[in-house]
Parts: sequence; structure tokens; C-alpha cells
Amino acid sequence: MSPEIHPLTLLVASIFTNNILLSNFLGMCSFISISKDQKSSSGLGLAVTVVMAITMIASWAVLKLVIEPAGIGYLSFIIFIIVIAAIVQVLEMVIDRVSPALYLSLGIFLPLITVNCAILGAILFMQIRNYGFLQAAAFGLGSGAGWWLAIALLSSIRKKVDAAPVPAGLKGAGITLVTIGFMAMAFIGFSGMVNVQ
Repeated sequence: MSPEIHPLTLLVASIFTNNILLSNFLGMCSFISISKDQKSSSGLGLAVTVVMAITMIASWAVLKLVIEPAGIGYLSFIIFIIVIAAIVQVLEMVIDRVSPALYLSLGIFLPLITVNCAILGAILFMQIRNYGFLQAAAFGLGSGAGWWLAIALLSSIRKKVDAAPVPAGLKGAGITLVTIGFMAMAFIGFSGMVNVQ
């Protein structure tokens, strides 16, 4: 366990100073693709946050109760992916039942949360840093909220940029990547405030 990091500090740091997306560039595929529409961005951000929080807690329990006692650390990647896939499958069924419109707007990216590298990356960070239960829960919730914050910000910026006069060579993917670069610099600017490594 890392007792020197308070869970609340870890929560705030994982949202702002060590944003999983803008500091580590994990989960970029769906981030760029879905951020064109604000409603879909918000829905995917919420889904990623819920999955990240639940899978972090479940993966911590599996790590401490199954993987470490059985000495099967070499299987941790596969086991974590199975945990993520199961939780995403349940969430997919719930979203389809509760909001069919959101389910259709997220399209292929909802089941692809299973292979969203931000979720697996956060779980591996938890394992490497040897977080305790409260730290893992705070880090999972904060990482998901940070991912949601980043996609919501990019979606809002893209809406404004679409109405702005952008040079022809930068339209589309070019201006999106430039925007993400500026966002990453802004978030990384906070990184010296709290060290969660």
C-alpha cells in the first residue's frame, strides 16, 4: 500500500494533474472519434467513468484475493481484461434498456470500452503502485472523471472550432490534434503540484 497518498488527494490528482488521457495519452481512439457530438461525449464519458470505477474496485479485489495469493501474477493482464469485459457487457445491456438513443449514438464505441487502454492502463497503474482499497477506488473514480472531463472539454471546443474560420490545411483531424495538444499542455502544467507516482 502507498500510505503517503491520501485517497482524496489521489482523486483530485487523477482528474487534473495526472489525467489518464491528457497526461498518459491512454484512450485516444474513442476520445477523438466520439468528441464530435456533445451528447454522445457526455454519455461515453459517464460510461467510461462508471466502468473505470467499478472495474478498479473489482480488479483490486481480484488482485488481492485471487492473483496474489495464488501466485498467478503472470495471468493478471488476461484476468483484468475478463473483469473489464464482464462489467462492460452488463453496462451495455443497462444502457440499451435505459436509453436506446444513447446506445445507438455510441455505436461500436460502447463495446469497445472493453479494450479502452485507459481502463486497463489505470488498473495496471493501481497494481504497479500497490494502492490500497480506498486509494484504488479513488484513483478509478478520478481517472474516469478525468477522462470524462477531457472528452467533454474537447467536445465543447470542437463545437466552437467548427464555427470558426480554420485554415483549409488544418480542418478536421488537424485542428483536433492541435486542440488536444494544447489541452494536454494545460493539464500537464498542473502535474508538478501533486505527485502520485
